Formats: sequence, C-alpha cells, structure tokens
Amino acid sequence: MQRESEANALLNWKASLDNQSQVSLSSWYGNNPCSNWVGIHCDESKSVSNISLRDMGLRGRIPPTIGNLSNLQELYLYNNTLSSSIPDEVGKLYSLTHMQLSHNNLSGSIPLSIGNLSNLQELYLYNNTLSSSIPDEVGKVYSLIHMQLEHNNLSGSIPLSIGHLPHNICLGGKLTNFSADNNNFTGPIPKSLKNCSSLIRVRLDQNQLTENMTQCTFECPNLDYIDLSDNNLYGNLSPNWGKCYKLTSLKICDNNLSGVIPQELGEATNLRELHLSSNHLIGQIPKELGKLTLLIKLLISSNFLSGNVPIEIASLRDLRNLALAENDFSGFITKQLGSLPNLLELNLSYNKFVGHIPVEFGKFKQLQSLDLSKNFFAGKIPFILGKLKYLETLNLSHNNLSGTIPSDFDDMLSLTNVDISYNQLEGPLPNIPAFQKASINALRNNKGLCGKISGLEPCPPTSSRKYHHHQNTKVIVLVLSISLSILLLMLLVFFISSRLHRSATTNENQVVEPQNQNLFAIWSYDGKMVYENIIDATEDFDNKYLIGVGGCGSVYRAELPYGEVVAVKKLHSIPNEESCVLKAFQSEIKALTKIRHRNIVKLYGFCSHSLHSILVYDLVERGSIDKILQNDAHANEFHWKRRVNVVKGVANALSYMHHDCSPPIIHRDISSKNVLLDLDYEAHVSDFGTAKFLNPDSSNLTSFAGTYGYVAPELAYTMEVNEKCDVYSFGVFALEVIFGKHPGEIISSTMLSSSFGVNNFPVNDNLDQRLPHPMKPTDKEIISILRIATSCLRENPHSRPTMECVVKELLIPNAA
Repeated sequence: MQRESEANALLNWKASLDNQSQVSLSSWYGNNPCSNWVGIHCDESKSVSNISLRDMGLRGRIPPTIGNLSNLQELYLYNNTLSSSIPDEVGKLYSLTHMQLSHNNLSGSIPLSIGNLSNLQELYLYNNTLSSSIPDEVGKVYSLIHMQLEHNNLSGSIPLSIGHLPHNICLGGKLTNFSADNNNFTGPIPKSLKNCSSLIRVRLDQNQLTENMTQCTFECPNLDYIDLSDNNLYGNLSPNWGKCYKLTSLKICDNNLSGVIPQELGEATNLRELHLSSNHLIGQIPKELGKLTLLIKLLISSNFLSGNVPIEIASLRDLRNLALAENDFSGFITKQLGSLPNLLELNLSYNKFVGHIPVEFGKFKQLQSLDLSKNFFAGKIPFILGKLKYLETLNLSHNNLSGTIPSDFDDMLSLTNVDISYNQLEGPLPNIPAFQKASINALRNNKGLCGKISGLEPCPPTSSRKYHHHQNTKVIVLVLSISLSILLLMLLVFFISSRLHRSATTNENQVVEPQNQNLFAIWSYDGKMVYENIIDATEDFDNKYLIGVGGCGSVYRAELPYGEVVAVKKLHSIPNEESCVLKAFQSEIKALTKIRHRNIVKLYGFCSHSLHSILVYDLVERGSIDKILQNDAHANEFHWKRRVNVVKGVANALSYMHHDCSPPIIHRDISSKNVLLDLDYEAHVSDFGTAKFLNPDSSNLTSFAGTYGYVAPELAYTMEVNEKCDVYSFGVFALEVIFGKHPGEIISSTMLSSSFGVNNFPVNDNLDQRLPHPMKPTDKEIISILRIATSCLRENPHSRPTMECVVKELLIPNAA
C-alpha cells in the first residue's frame, strides 16, 4: 500500500510537468518506483528514501503530494526550473535529513511547516525568488548544520529563534554554515547568531542590516569565514576580531564603519582575506598587520586612511591583491613593496603619493594589474616595468611622469589595457597592440606623444625609440643644468607676485606655479611662452572658448600644444591696486597656494601681464552644479548616489578648510555655481576670490560677500565673518542638490519653523522629481542630508554644527 501511494504521488508529479520534463522521466511507469526509476532510490523496506533529480531541466512545480513520501530522507532538486511555492506538505517529511532546492524559480514564502523537520541537517534554498521573512519555526530544526538562503528576495529581521531556542541549533553545537546574503534583511544581527559558537561560515552581505559594530563581534572559537559587506553597519571596528584565531576571511566592506583599523587585528594570524574597502576609516595602516603572514588579499580602498604604507606590509609574502586606492596616503611609496613576490594586483590610485615610481616594482614577476593613477608621481617611467611579462592592465594616468616610454615596453605582449593620459610624456608609442590600439582618451594630455593613433601627431621619419632615448638624455642634462636658476626664479617670482606689484615701466610677465613644480617642465620653464600659448589656444580669449562668467572674470577652455587642457580665468581688469578685482585675484592665489584637497579645484599657476591677469586651473570637465541642475538631461545623469557623494565631498572640503588649515580659511561664497563636477561626478569647490583667512587676534570684520540666497542672515547686520557663514551656505547648497533647485521659500516658510521636523516634512514632494524615488540605502542618506542641512540653517550661528561635525554625521546616516 505504501509503495502504491508513493508511486501515485510521483506519477502525478510527472504528469504535472511540461512535455520535455516528462520525456526526461520516461522511466517512471508502473507502480514500483524502486524498479530503476531515474533519480529514485529506495531503502531496505522498498520505500522511497532518496530523490535525486538535479540538473534534469525539470519545469513545473513541486506538488503537495510530495508529503506522501513519508520515509524520504534526501530530496535533491537543485539546478532545474521549478517554479511556484514550496508546498506546506514538505513539513510531513519527518525523516528528511537533506533538502536541496537551490537554483530554481521557487517563489512565495518559506513554509512554517519546515519547523517540523527535526532531523533536517541541510536546508539549501539559495538562488530562487523566495520572499517574506524567515519563519521563527526554523529555529526548531535542532539538527540543522547547513542553512543557505542567499540570492532570494527575503526581508524583515533575521529571527532570534536562529540559535536562541532551548536545545537550539547553536547550543547543540551543530549549526556551522549560515548564509543569507543577497536578500533584503533589515535590523540588527541577532545576538543569538553572534553567540553561536559552532559557526564556521557566515554570509550576511548585500542586505540592509543596521548595527553599531563598536561592540559587535561573534563568538568565534571555530569561525573561519564571515562576510558582512554591503550593509548599513556603522561605528568602529571592534578590536575583538583579533581574537578570532581561526578566522581566514573577514569582509566588512561597503558599510559606514568609522574610526581606525584596530592594531589587534594583527593577532588573527590565520587571516587570508581582509576586506574593509568603502567605509570611512581614518588613521594609518597599523604596522601590526605585518604579522598576518598568510594574508592573500588586503583590500582597504575608498576610506580616509592617511600616512604612508608601513614597511611591515613587505612581510606579507603570500599577498596576491593589495588595494589601497581612494584614500589620503601620501609621501614616497614604500619601495619594499617590491619584495612581494606573488602580487597579482596592486592599486594605489587616487592618493597623494609623490616621488618616482620605485624601480623595485620591476620585481613583481607575477603582476597582472598595476594602477598608480591620480597621484603625484614624477620622473621617468622605470624601464624595469617593461620586464613585467604577465602585466595585462597598466594605469599611470593623472601624474607628472615625463620623458619617453621605455623601449623595453615593446616586449610587453601580455599588456591589453593601458592608460597614460594626463602626464608629460613624449616620443613614440611602444610597438605593441595595447598602445597601438589604445583610444586617444588613454593617451591624451601629454607633452608630445606621437604615433599612428587618431588624435596624435605622426612621429618624424627620423624618429625611433632609440633616437628619442638619446635625445631625452640631452634634455635631462639641459634641465639639470638650469634647475638651480629655475628654483631661484620661482622663489623670486612668487615673492614678487604675492605682492602683485606691477611696475609701470615694465611689461614683463610674472608666473608662479605654487602647487606643481613640474608645470614648468610642461610649459618649457618659460613664463612668456605660457602666456603666449594661452593666447594662441584661446585665440586671444575668443568667446567660442568661453565656459563661464563670474563677477571678477571670465573662464575659458584652453588646450595647450603639449596636450594639457586647462581652465583659464581672465580677470576683467585691474585698474588699480585697490579694486575689488585685484583683491579677488590676491585672495584666490593666497588661498589656493596654501590648500590641497581632492574636493578643491587645483590652481596650476597665474600670470600678471600688462594686458591680462590670468589664473590657470585644472579643468573640471562637467562644469558647475547650477548649470547641471538647470538641464534636465544632465540632471537625470546626476543620480541620487552621485548627489549624496557630492554633498559629502563639499562637506569634506569645508571641514578641511575650517579645521585642518592654519589659519582657518572661510570660503564665503559656497553655492551651486561655485561647485564643479569632474567626469567622475566628484565635487571640486572653486572661486576663492572672496575667501578669507581667520585671524585669531582680530575681529575679522570684512565687507559683504557671497551670493544672494546662500548668505547667512546675520551678515545683514554684522560684517564679522566666521566659519558658521560657510555652514549656512552649505546647508542651502545641500538642499539644492537633493531638491534639484534652490530651496528658496521652503527654508524660511517651513524648515526654520520651531515646529519643523524631518518626520513630518513632505520629503518625497520636495525631492527632485526628475529622478526616480531613491532606493535603499540611499534614501536614508538623503534623509540624513535633509536633517543635517536643516541644522546648518539655524538662525543663531552658535546653534549650527561645525563642518567637522557635519562630516561625522554624514558618515553614519542611520544613526542620525
């Protein structure tokens, strides 16, 4: 009778499947499932004990009659195209020990009846479209060892019942693997799960979990792998992670962690992978990480780490991937990094490293990817890099590299992707496909590269890589011979120009390059040539090169003969030394020669000429935010995540000016027209013509400055400037970015009301309607910006936060 019941259940299931599936199950006929039915196995009592139909291409649903297989112990249906929901009747399979339904199209919720399966050891439901929450009843499955729910649409909180019921799966010491990544779980990580001492592997990444990690660690005597990336976790990284002595992988990237990397992590000496990228970590890399001699991947990009790379990192002989990009590292690169024999990928981009590229990098015999872009490396490209025979990707763009590309690069046949743009390189390109087939964007803005690439000048017939090598040697000798006189000239001109005293009896040009010593190399160490090249590039400031007009001058785009593209501000006129234009000229130079920040526009130099006075900047390609917001197409490209990052970038720039500069610098004209976006939508604060240095020994009284609609209200009755003026302007700017237009009357009529609260403010009605409604977690960041911006607009300047506090608040939006 049992056999017939089981046969009917299976035959009914077969009949419900599509035709192709029925063909695959053609051996299912008669009333004896134990007689060579494909995928069916029976126990000694001739009852079905195992269904193994993985990778069969089955289409259809799991029928409720599955519950009739009362002696079933193993159910393997993964890698099919089964759909619909998991029937409640699976809860009748009391003998079931293994249920693997992964890689299907199952939907609906996890049935509560699963709590009846007290013998279940493996529950694999990953890669489906299951929704709703994990039922508390799962905590009753006391025998569970492996539970994998990743890649579904599950939501809600992870239930406390996992690892918390009497005689539960953790206290019984059985649950070793819990994976719930790539879902929509919210709330904190259950304490019961963190205290589950039997756990070996945990994956909760790519959810929306929220928790202060300062005191959050797992009971980890056996923990081998944990991934908490892509959540909303915040707070400091606990030093207790260093006590997880068996831990091989710790991944908490793409969160809102702050504070420093604890030196105690160096005690977790079994670590192979440490991923902390895309957080808000500060401080230096602790030298104690050099104890992690088994480390294979060290990924800590996109933070606010500073200082240099500790020499102890050279002890990580097994390291394959080292990613330190998008931080504030500075100084000369640690050349001992070249002693990492197994390194495959090295990314130091978007930092402030200076000096030469170490020749020791030529020891990376296995290296496949090298990215040194967006730094301040100077000098020649070391010829030894041409010996990296496995290198596939090389990015040296946006540095100050000069000279020719070494002839050794002709042998780099493995190279497929290259970018050397925005340097001072010259001469012919290497004769390999990576260079010969490169786009002009990967080569542009150099001093004199030549070749058969569209957009480059062809090389002279007599030129060869050998010829250019000898010519460059002569150039180096020439540059060395005049370097002392150039240095003296720079110091003298800077002194004279800072006074901006122009004699009535001379028409000589005065040029200074305060931030980038190699600009003289780009412009042939000749101030007159600089000026003449700008005149030629703009056709004597023809309007067709005009890209902006301000109160003190007009801005032009100039492409110089050496490939460098710059923005040139020509002041309207300087009739006498008391004019406001002259004061703006002085303020701009004084401010931008003292500050350097990734979110502040870079000043290359300035010329005081008898006809024109000009300032030369790095070109910020997308232009001002006010123009972007006025254009619907451009505004749509300026999506929510980019807008959030822009607000954070401007906040960081102002915090740097107010709190890290001595004396502090007040911008006095923060507005959407004075914040520029580059091609990567990174913000750059510009126009320091009204900037003021705060004097601690004076009252700091000044004349009125700023843009109507952004100026702090107290400046209507007092001329005393302080950092709270910028804070107010920042508040207006932040609202403008998320509203898509100047907040105008909303500020005075609603936000400054004593009854105003973010919770009762119609946020959705005021967000830029040209963009779709922001998704999680960006929506929370926007609410945080709204709350912070409102606090910046308080009428009493003493009640406004400092920009330092604003930056900290923006780092942990969910705590606001």
